[in-house]
Amino acid sequence: MNERLRAVCDLMMPVVREMAGRHEYDGRVQDLSPDGVRAALGALDRARRDTGRLTHKHDEAHLRVFEKSLRVQFGDLELHRRDPYQHLSNLELACYDREYASRRERAAARREHLAQWPDAVAGALASLDQVAAPVASALLGAAHGLAFDLDADRGPVEAAALAAHARLIQHLESAARTGDPDPRLGGPALAALMGSAEGLKVDLTALAATAEAERARLTALLTDSCHALDPSRTVDELIPELLADHPSADEVIPAAERLTAEVIAFADEHGLAPYLDGECLVGPAPPSRRWAMAMMTWAAPGEDSAPSWYHVTPPEPEWPAEEREEWLTVFSRTSLPAITVHEVAPGHFAHGRALQRVKGPVRRMLHSLAFCEGWAHHVEEVCLEEGFRAADPRFAIGVALEALVRVTRLTCAIGLHTGAMDLEEATSLFVRDAHLSRTAAASEARRGTFDAGYGRYTWGKLEIMRLREKARRRWGADFSTRRFHTALLELGAPPLGLLDAALDGPGKQHKK
Repeated sequence: MNERLRAVCDLMMPVVREMAGRHEYDGRVQDLSPDGVRAALGALDRARRDTGRLTHKHDEAHLRVFEKSLRVQFGDLELHRRDPYQHLSNLELACYDREYASRRERAAARREHLAQWPDAVAGALASLDQVAAPVASALLGAAHGLAFDLDADRGPVEAAALAAHARLIQHLESAARTGDPDPRLGGPALAALMGSAEGLKVDLTALAATAEAERARLTALLTDSCHALDPSRTVDELIPELLADHPSADEVIPAAERLTAEVIAFADEHGLAPYLDGECLVGPAPPSRRWAMAMMTWAAPGEDSAPSWYHVTPPEPEWPAEEREEWLTVFSRTSLPAITVHEVAPGHFAHGRALQRVKGPVRRMLHSLAFCEGWAHHVEEVCLEEGFRAADPRFAIGVALEALVRVTRLTCAIGLHTGAMDLEEATSLFVRDAHLSRTAAASEARRGTFDAGYGRYTWGKLEIMRLREKARRRWGADFSTRRFHTALLELGAPPLGLLDAALDGPGKQHKK
């Protein structure tokens, strides 16, 4: 990679190590201390000044978006001072669990990484002087999970790492008690954060109105689908019963395996993704990531050969019965099919297979999260349109329920960070509009305090849907979903502001 791309990757080590498969970053931590961040931003500026433009116009624009986004995150907004999640990602060891190299190589890299925990924690403690109390509280569980399987009795490296981890926990606990009770970034900062990452100018008022219109559309989809399933019951009467119809804890993974095969076959038959090769395994997440009920860890584009993992995590046996039951509702026979489409095919797994083939290091390494999540969210409705489980209204209900959670995230992100709503109001919105339990709704609201961009799912989906309609008009009779998806994924995971380049993508040979 050239010096500009290297400087960008150096500012996002955990992401490019795992999502892009750049394993030269194995065994390393990013210096997120104030001095380390200043030095990395200086290197970013020097590389931009001293290294020429890329020859491909789209890739140059893609790289420029990431350069600007990092300057906004670390320079203008100094998020390393207020966002513990960046520092927690820097400590993450689960990236070495996937089989991208021999067990011995991965174990050695993990040891090297663990040996640098004291330095990483020292940098975190030097930087994290602006952590709001709700943010610290929301992230304490994830912080504790990082050390789940470490044992000081295994030797001095793990003992030192655990001592450093304890210092970080103490710092977050202190922030949770005494930090600023107001987690707001502020409207201008949120707009700058979202817009710089996607190469767009963001009008939060207009985006909030768009979210309201999308919520109304999705509510109508949910209402109509529930009526199709049982016209004698209201939505509020039907949903709890549907969510209670789920596999047992022991059957969750087998159910997900069957669905994985089903959605891959459907996507292949209907031409919904250009590539569906490779191995997609199903199993529980590593211990440090078992806060996530379902997620995809794909075989990254920088790796020669590795299986992708669809992580589906059943509840732990020792949990109270009420907590186990609530966790299992996520895997209901209404919800799990839509989740599997999102995570596997034509969603994240299929996207990961396409990233293996894209041209050039910029497209292979730099992934817009709004595009990644928007793509996987978009194809849920594509599968609905294409007739996946057409005889069973529960699939449409599941798609609508998942989408209502995502659009409520967008509304709450804007509300929480502009001061238009507080945590209690955000929680109530998730209960009312997304039909979540009070516990799940509170968790979603808390996530909005530290993940200000978590409206990216709906935002990305709507931008892709906008582009699809533009492609229909421009291509006319030559439009097909296969052609559109192929053209889009040839861009990799582009910032949303650069999506229009797909309109000049593959020609008529990809129509059918």
